[in-house]
Amino acid sequence: MTRRATLPRTKPRRPRATYPQVDVGAAALVDAAVLAVPASISVADALAKARRRDVHVLVAADALILRDDLARAASLGIGGARARMLARPIPLVDADASEVVVRRHLGAGAPLVAVRDGRRVIGAISAGTAAGDGGISLTDRLGRRLPAAALNVLDTAARVAAERGARAYLAGGIVRDALADRLGHGGPATHRPAFGGTDPQSPTASPDLDVVVEGDGPGVARALADALVAPLVEHARFLTATVGPTSAGRIDVATARSERYEGRGTLPRVMPSSIEQDLRRRDFTVNAMAVELASGRLELLDPHGGRSDLATRTLRILHPASFVEDPTRMFRAARYAVRLGLGPDAWTTRCQERALSLAPYPALSGARLLGELTRILAEPRPDLVLVRLGAGGVYRLLDPRYRFGRAARARLSALPGALAQGGGVGPSGSKGFATELLLVALLAGQPGEVIAAALRRLDVTGEPLARITRAIAERASLARVLASPARISERARAVRGRPTLHLAAVWLDAPAEVRRQLDAVRDALPVRATLRGDEVIGLGVPAGPAVAAVLEALRDAQLDGEVTGRSEEEAFVRTWAEHTRKER
Repeated sequence: MTRRATLPRTKPRRPRATYPQVDVGAAALVDAAVLAVPASISVADALAKARRRDVHVLVAADALILRDDLARAASLGIGGARARMLARPIPLVDADASEVVVRRHLGAGAPLVAVRDGRRVIGAISAGTAAGDGGISLTDRLGRRLPAAALNVLDTAARVAAERGARAYLAGGIVRDALADRLGHGGPATHRPAFGGTDPQSPTASPDLDVVVEGDGPGVARALADALVAPLVEHARFLTATVGPTSAGRIDVATARSERYEGRGTLPRVMPSSIEQDLRRRDFTVNAMAVELASGRLELLDPHGGRSDLATRTLRILHPASFVEDPTRMFRAARYAVRLGLGPDAWTTRCQERALSLAPYPALSGARLLGELTRILAEPRPDLVLVRLGAGGVYRLLDPRYRFGRAARARLSALPGALAQGGGVGPSGSKGFATELLLVALLAGQPGEVIAAALRRLDVTGEPLARITRAIAERASLARVLASPARISERARAVRGRPTLHLAAVWLDAPAEVRRQLDAVRDALPVRATLRGDEVIGLGVPAGPAVAAVLEALRDAQLDGEVTGRSEEEAFVRTWAEHTRKER
């Protein structure tokens, strides 16, 4: 008999219990009190009130101001300014706003979220109360971006740091560019720098690695150098060291640190700190990210919303006095904007304008300013960076009387072409030549006192100073000679013997016809007669100065097309010698 298959009995399922999702609202998350102050209150008075009442957020009319920003501004000597100038674009939500909304703002890098009930701000929510999501892993992105040697170095850095009770992090442009790739922005331009350097997107490149250490940075650097059998250079003042060169490039090891600026434009005093404080001291949110190395998961640390700003192509500073602390950040802002395709938000632009209103910055050395200008020449599009700086008024750091006009814009736009055109004569491929031509392009057309003051500000002295000032002074007269209907020999005589810088200075803002004449003259300069000095003496020219004179006259005749070939040269010399004898 065949048995029928039977299915096993199952217990009837109970209906799943449902629980209401409770959202307490933003008001219940408030953990920081706020203090209302007059709209006209000064930085110093607002800071005193905040300390007396022990609050960290002040409200001046519609402006939200952080106590930390007040303290920073007071230490920079601008305690008499209005506190409202330090207002940040802090998110402001209604008291019944969802916790999800609060988390979204904090996850995007907001230092806190202010809460209002009607028109009144009732408090603030700090980042620790409703933290954003955990960091994403960059294992795949960094694995494809970095060569194997660099990844091995990072593993070694993490290991030697752990052995010394420290923690190592990868920071710097590599993290930013890896995120830019992930977001589909392509990272930095793929053009190679004009004067050397490494293309960071090349698969064979060995990019410099920036490693930040929580703990004994110099000790980790020494251990890393031993493990890699590489040279080590320590920089004690800044708690940094450089390991390398190695097969993976250079490794810059820095102790995680906080910074204190004791004046506007001074170099900071540094103190060991946590990675969070280290990221807080940096210039822009897109540079204030790091990757932890200890776990091997390569998770992103992004406390200030750099990833979000990369997604929206935004360049944003970390606090309102950023440019006052270090005005050279204005130069870096222009470089990053052009190279990475980022644009400053309105708040960052306002902060830069306010910082420029405080110029000059006596504590900011000319060497640092000149260094920032020189670095621009290594950018793929230095002309766009330089024009952007001019449009933003940044050259007032060289002299407050500097005015950026249409002619200066045209010269700076023509700079790459002038550098290329200058390559045929003299040592124009050197950084010195390029920097001097940049200063000519930047300062030509300014009043004489502005030119002199700017060059003093940049600490330009000696022969470079003489070459630059002469090139600026004489470029107009040389351009007139080149534009005149004179014979090519006359134009060549005006050009011959001049420094390459002078010729490139003329090319900068000359019309197309003058540029063509300059190119033609420069091509003609190597022309020489085939006859030698002893040969012209044999043709009747007396020894002495007359030999040089006849050879110069012969060269001019060749340039003008009056003499071609050796027989015509000999006839020219005989005629010249006979004419000279008759004049005697």
